[in-house]
Amino acid sequence: MSRIRIRPARLASIGIFALAGLIFWISFDTAEGHNIRTDETMLRLSDLIRERSDRNARLESSAAGLRNDVDALAEGDNGTTDAERRALRDAKRAAGTSAVTGSGLTVTLTDAPPDAVPLIPGVPDPSPNDLVIHQQDLQAVVNALWKGGAKGIKVMDQRLISTSAVRCVGNTLILQGRVYSPPYTITAVGDPAGLRQAMDTSPSIQNYLGYVDAYGLGWDVQQHRRTTVPGYSGTVDLQHAEPAEPAEPAE
Repeated sequence: MSRIRIRPARLASIGIFALAGLIFWISFDTAEGHNIRTDETMLRLSDLIRERSDRNARLESSAAGLRNDVDALAEGDNGTTDAERRALRDAKRAAGTSAVTGSGLTVTLTDAPPDAVPLIPGVPDPSPNDLVIHQQDLQAVVNALWKGGAKGIKVMDQRLISTSAVRCVGNTLILQGRVYSPPYTITAVGDPAGLRQAMDTSPSIQNYLGYVDAYGLGWDVQQHRRTTVPGYSGTVDLQHAEPAEPAEPAE
């Protein structure tokens, strides 16, 4: 009997076809007969994020109402002196849990159009990264307003306190468990002249304004004779901290 001899090249071809068939079968099984390139999964994830953000907002509102009830009972306690009530109000004001009203500014930052072209001769064509608001842009405005003497700041509809963190993931802002999309508004209560001067002298803001002129990013500043920044309504528990200086060794 003659032996059947399979050439190496033919054997390799058979292996490649078998592997391709296995990949197609796994892909079909994973997709369960549906189009695996659809954005349906991403849309479901986006809807879930929005739903959780709305739920957080409702819980914060409920918690704020309960906190106000507790504070009212504490201040109405007959055993509390006027000095203690004043100290409590001062502590709440310093912590940012009570509303503050006065003159101030609102700054609005907006993405540029996705098809934006250079508005200044000689400026290179923008990349997608040049046309959106970044975390450092929002932080630059917030830091400048604090430096300008702001008595209270809110980003979108939330009051900032000492433990607040302004973070962006992609083209969305995540602030204290809630998600926002541009345009972004930042409102500060304080002397408008001092707030404007702090922004005008901020190198980071001046860098952002360069992109405003070059590509059409949005920048708008509105002055208010009277505006209100609400009190912070979330939890005030400290989640993470580090000592500013090493502790002194015990003697």
